[in-house]
Amino acid sequence: MLQGNKEKLGIMVCGHGSRNRGAVGEFARLAEGMRARFPHLPVDYGYLEFANPVIHSGLDNLREQGCTRILAVPGMLFAAGHAKNDIPSVLNTYQAKHSDVKIDYGRELAVDMRMVRAAGERIQEAIDAAEGDVKPEETLLMVVGRGASDPDANSNVSKVTRLLWEGMGFGWAETCYSGVTFPLVEPGLEHAVKLGYKRIIVFPYFLFTGVLVQRIYNFADEVAARYPEIQFIKAGYLNDHPQVLDTMEERVREILEGENTMNCQLCKYREQVLGFEAEIGLPQESHHHHVEGLGDEAECHLCETTCTGECDSKGAVDHHHHHHGHSHDHGQSHDHSHDHDHHHHPYPYADHPLGPKSMLKETGKNQG
Repeated sequence: MLQGNKEKLGIMVCGHGSRNRGAVGEFARLAEGMRARFPHLPVDYGYLEFANPVIHSGLDNLREQGCTRILAVPGMLFAAGHAKNDIPSVLNTYQAKHSDVKIDYGRELAVDMRMVRAAGERIQEAIDAAEGDVKPEETLLMVVGRGASDPDANSNVSKVTRLLWEGMGFGWAETCYSGVTFPLVEPGLEHAVKLGYKRIIVFPYFLFTGVLVQRIYNFADEVAARYPEIQFIKAGYLNDHPQVLDTMEERVREILEGENTMNCQLCKYREQVLGFEAEIGLPQESHHHHVEGLGDEAECHLCETTCTGECDSKGAVDHHHHHHGHSHDHGQSHDHSHDHDHHHHPYPYADHPLGPKSMLKETGKNQG
């Protein structure tokens, strides 16, 4: 039983937020799914930015219901800047202001066989709905991750790709990303068509819809139009698949059972990851406070443009300490003015020919 003797537990599902109403609605349904999994506990949710309710509002709701211990889990696939830095910063700030409640932070959904099974079912659904009978060994699977300036998060997408490839018996599989890192979707697919497979399945390994998912599909359509001899299939994203909810339920239980382990051995904020050595031990802070809860007209002082909530600030994220068992800068406080240094480090491969710079085309179209 999850309820303690002297404490009242509550569950907080933390998301990034999006200006896309469909994505916000899907995340809300995910939270509803968690309520069904824990009917005896209060469950709430909130976003870092660009949508309401914001995280602190959800935490307020749980406190008002008498919760003295809140189990907070990130509704995110992998641990990059948002899960490692931004959400913990919001939770730490709230904890510091409310000594009557204890907040424990769980880990991301991560590479989990339940998530892989959910992905496999989405891919199989697309195959079943497709025309023709193309053998798996004549098919190439293209898994598209969001893309981050964290190589550990990016490598996890590649691991998911291999598990799906080997598990479903495709002839070949590749990984590309919707933004920030490389290869991006269009160059990734252009490379894939050269391998000579009859069918290419484009699978966005995303939880929810949004600008990026639509861009992935758009690029798939553009490349498919150039190669009519190849069948392109667009698979659906994960959404609130039952196996996704199973994984999130497990993340909550891990907090209570003391198994809330995050992979720190490949974390660029803790170890000397090749190419990212300058980012070890940077203090924790978040740039999301300045747009918390705002809509699609929020002005991002990092991008110096109207922010969509779907970017990584031109490839730079806040690089700070983890909130899962070790700290690089104890007692670090965050000045909430806008004229301080956010300690951003540029993504070292921003000029890669298949990476972020290739998003900008002569037409002004930006891939992500």
